[in-house]
Amino acid sequence: METVIQCPVCGKDLFRPYMTCKDYLVSSQEFTIQQCESCSFRFTNPRPDPSSIGSYYKSDQYISHNDSGSGLINVAYRAVRNYTLRSKLNLINRLNGNAGSLLDVGCGTGAFLQICKSGGWQVMGMEPDDDARRISADKLQIVIKQRLSDFSDTNKFDVITLWHVLEHIADLNEAVSKLHELLDSRGTLLIAVPNSDSYDAQFFKQYWAAYDVPRHLHHFTPSTIQQLFQKHNLKLIDKRPMVFDAFYIAMLSTQYISGETDYLKSVRVGLTSNNYAKQTGHYSSLIYIFKQC
Repeated sequence: METVIQCPVCGKDLFRPYMTCKDYLVSSQEFTIQQCESCSFRFTNPRPDPSSIGSYYKSDQYISHNDSGSGLINVAYRAVRNYTLRSKLNLINRLNGNAGSLLDVGCGTGAFLQICKSGGWQVMGMEPDDDARRISADKLQIVIKQRLSDFSDTNKFDVITLWHVLEHIADLNEAVSKLHELLDSRGTLLIAVPNSDSYDAQFFKQYWAAYDVPRHLHHFTPSTIQQLFQKHNLKLIDKRPMVFDAFYIAMLSTQYISGETDYLKSVRVGLTSNNYAKQTGHYSSLIYIFKQC
């Protein structure tokens, strides 16, 4: 385990306990989420160090790292994913004006890269997990790099995407600085992360599946992610909701509470969360769209 002693967002060192959550996917261990007293950023602390974090991803239920996985929730996830992949492709096409060069960071088994490649984009990927990286490389017949640092300074991309990835990255400032470096001066950076100020997060509390400790090292809100990227001269130009996430996260959360998925409750909470977000902007997950300042 390692302990964070300085807030990644504001650099201050005074934290307070925010919540204790259980790892329901792999270890059944409990982990503490702390909140910075200065900027309110939330993060898992202490957390597994780089040499041990990989073991917390070894589950057949970790969907982004495999193309199988059984159970109704996984089937529902993949059915919705087919729709959302097309929506993501349409979004980057609108933002860029035409197909260009794309880097997908944390590309998993390559589903998004595959649809972008078929849409005319020149694609590259980065994925730290060995098994997922091999699957995506075989699927796309391209080299998938293991680390952001593997990309040279000469690599420039029209669009860089991180779909539910940033919350997994240990050194946020190093990663965001590298993303800025790899982004073309007129390029667009899209970051999708859960929102720990959403209605469903407040409703489920320690059972909220999007805390996903200890794999999720950081727990963003619209305010804290904007502060982080401003430090690195990246300007937030828009936010887009991920409305399906409220239902998927609710299904997992009800399962964590009782051991069985309560589908009726999941639909009710998902609808309430999205309706709440129409007034507040606090959707269960959000896509943040950044440009260089």
